[in-house]
Amino acid sequence: MLLFATGFLLVNLQPSTGQFPRVCANTQSLLSKECCPPWDGDGSPCGELSNRGSCQNILLSQAPLGPQFPFSGVDDREDWPSVFYNRTCRCEGNFMGFNCGECKFGFSGLNCTERQVKTRRNIFQLTINEKNKFLAYLNLAKNIPSQDYVIATGTYTQMENGSNPMFRDINVYDLFVWMHYYASRDTLLGGSNVWRDIDFAHEAPGFLPWHRAFLLMWERQIQKITGDENFTIPYWDWRDAEDCGVCTDEYMGGRHPTNPNLLSLASIFSSWQVICTRSEEYNSQQALCNATSEGPIRRNPGSNDKSRTPRLPSSADVEFCLSLTQYESGSMDKMANYSFRNTLEGFADPQTAISNPSQSGLHNALHIYMNGSMSQVQGSANDPIFVIHHAFVDSIFERWLRRHRPMLEVYPAANAPIGHNRENYMVPFIPLYRNGEFFKPSRELGYDYEYLQEPALQSFQDFLTPYLQQARQIWAWLVGAAVIGGIITAVLTALIKACRKKKRGTSSEIQPLLIESEDYNNITYQSNF
Repeated sequence: MLLFATGFLLVNLQPSTGQFPRVCANTQSLLSKECCPPWDGDGSPCGELSNRGSCQNILLSQAPLGPQFPFSGVDDREDWPSVFYNRTCRCEGNFMGFNCGECKFGFSGLNCTERQVKTRRNIFQLTINEKNKFLAYLNLAKNIPSQDYVIATGTYTQMENGSNPMFRDINVYDLFVWMHYYASRDTLLGGSNVWRDIDFAHEAPGFLPWHRAFLLMWERQIQKITGDENFTIPYWDWRDAEDCGVCTDEYMGGRHPTNPNLLSLASIFSSWQVICTRSEEYNSQQALCNATSEGPIRRNPGSNDKSRTPRLPSSADVEFCLSLTQYESGSMDKMANYSFRNTLEGFADPQTAISNPSQSGLHNALHIYMNGSMSQVQGSANDPIFVIHHAFVDSIFERWLRRHRPMLEVYPAANAPIGHNRENYMVPFIPLYRNGEFFKPSRELGYDYEYLQEPALQSFQDFLTPYLQQARQIWAWLVGAAVIGGIITAVLTALIKACRKKKRGTSSEIQPLLIESEDYNNITYQSNF
């Protein structure tokens, strides 16, 4: 059934989105440092004739970085993407894409004016047909070459500063595996030297926004290659799980009967080949992963080092994490204490929020627990469990955003590790996205989570939110006005009482005539404050 669905979907190919645009992976674009492809709708660069966008110089953040990376000018990812391109499409309004040919997340329609919010659902709540369709879509992505994007197989220096382009084709699923690898790989310093304390997607403030953007792009590519515009990523709610409930042939692949480190042959994922898992080999060769197949997916859930990850995360762990009020703190890396981000990522204890990199909690715990391809950062996206795991991590991030309603300024603007400041562009995405653009509620990006939906209450909250935010900004003035109002009321009350007392002492000859009872009922009293 899955093979039939995959074969059927092969006839509906549409462009994919990912990293280096194919139309810009050439000598001319690299030497000119310009990536402003034409939009098919009018043939003009960035759809400028249709007011979709224009080719502009890239505006890089000048905010200072943290001390974790003591080099400059040695890594192609510094000031992304300026080593490769310093002019790209800047899209207007709700348009998006490397040529402004798409709609921003959360919008659709011919002119990208229609708002939409789609729902991500628990994988165990899907019907059999929905679940089989999801598995078929995954397998389809693994077998369709990306039409719009290619990957770099060499550094800019190895490309002779652009005169010798080094790129290759890749399938849609592996494109995202490669992007995750590229963002987290070590810096190559020449000879056999590398710098390991660098990661543009982990161990710092950008961890949650980066993976939020990553999932949105992955979700959209599945929608495009399948023609299923309503597709959303399911999530795996692993709270209080006693084992890997999705590790069955019905879902993400069961255990091989004779080799516990491999997947069951009954699973479609048993035939998948992994890429970008041999980081030490790449480092010794001073080379990038070129997406060569490196063997089958490895997974042996539960046979991990119990001293590092004694159990899967509990509901109590998640609730404690959500109670933390600071998004980021201190050094803003894996040593940060009382940081919501660091605790959710798993470098801080989920019961104290004190940093302890020797233990793995929450997000990290799941990766370690899988004891295989998922457990090595650079190649972890090879295992399709990665997607449903990170969808649930993103839902926890969403719960924190809804509970604490942080302003954008809560996300650090400066002194974060390289690539993680608010205005830094995320590595290695083209089109360009800044970290701060994804530090916002998911509904503003066009999606929600089934278990977070409370329709009536949510609509009321949505109505009140802008007013509450305004009130929060002017609360001091409101309190002052209330105090002054109370004083004025007290003074007026005293004056009225004094007047009444004086009138009681007035002689009966000069008192006004009494009002008839029926006229009294028609009198209306108004007070103006």
